Amino acid sequence: MRRIEVGGQEPNGAAPYRVEVGAGLLSTLQVPQKHIALIHPADLPRQFVKMVQASLSPTVTIEVPARDDCKTLDVLSGVLSKLAAANIPRDGAVVGLGGGAATDLAGFAAASYLRGVAFYTLPTTLLGMVDAAVGGKTGVNLPEGKNLVGAFWPPKAVWCDTDTLATLPDAVFREGAAEAYKHGLISDPSLLERVLSPEFRPGGANLEDTLADAIAVKAGVVTRDLTEQGERAFLNFGHTLAHALEAVTDHGVTHGDAVGYGMHYAALLSREMGGADLTPHTRAFLKWQQPAPLPPLTFEAVMPYMARDKKADAQGVRFVLLCDLAQPYLARVPEAVLRGAFGEWQRAASPSNDLTV
Repeated sequence: MRRIEVGGQEPNGAAPYRVEVGAGLLSTLQVPQKHIALIHPADLPRQFVKMVQASLSPTVTIEVPARDDCKTLDVLSGVLSKLAAANIPRDGAVVGLGGGAATDLAGFAAASYLRGVAFYTLPTTLLGMVDAAVGGKTGVNLPEGKNLVGAFWPPKAVWCDTDTLATLPDAVFREGAAEAYKHGLISDPSLLERVLSPEFRPGGANLEDTLADAIAVKAGVVTRDLTEQGERAFLNFGHTLAHALEAVTDHGVTHGDAVGYGMHYAALLSREMGGADLTPHTRAFLKWQQPAPLPPLTFEAVMPYMARDKKADAQGVRFVLLCDLAQPYLARVPEAVLRGAFGEWQRAASPSNDLTV
């Protein structure tokens, strides 16, 4: 088992917390709170719910819709009402079990209910482990865009049970690898080869160490910049287009696939803005990931969603770009460059010239 420490710069005064990565963790959980609400998605394998129920004896178990269907204000309202009906007290806790969408919702419910109760995260997908579980970002979506409502509410602890990854379809596992590969591009280039290795798979020889090292990249960034005042924005490499693709397709494109496509667009922009040509790396990942094909999209349809990206400020949208591997920076990109790179990206991603082959 590997342990990663996340530093304690939380605005609510919470202590540093530990991320544990290893097999069999769901059956050995312990928390100090006596009143616990367990939140999980409807599509989660029942054996994981039963393991956590046996470990923690929750006061109430709340099932929510699968994937991004749970990240709505209506679902949040229902969860909060169930917490109140179960009389979860101020010294109780919310436990989020499942993929990144479910833990995002659970964390926001914990941050909102009684102005904040303890939160624990039990991610069961690769995407949830590498990205959503660490860093304290919680929230839900609006029709106007992804993650536009939320709060910074760090967990008390994170347990990443690698046994849960064996139940994932191969496409879902590969989808989740996008965030690990992104951490390689922005911080630790050794991850690039390791993520694409045949041993990076459920039960593989390098799964636990590669997963832990990818999590450590985010843990280090979050420790230094919890509320995204500077360096933490670099974790959004590829996400400006990714979130736009999710929104414009009404989440018909999964987050991991969208990040894979978005990293390639960001690599094209980086090259056009004078950086190294890193598109061979993003093409290699897409070939390995094999994301689902995109519907026909125009720059005019996608740009309004990119303009609402959370990195935007009063002067406009900003993109995370790379001078070279592990050299990220924030930049405003002229619209002509955005449009030109989008055209190149679109031609590459079209069914007649699929960049994944």
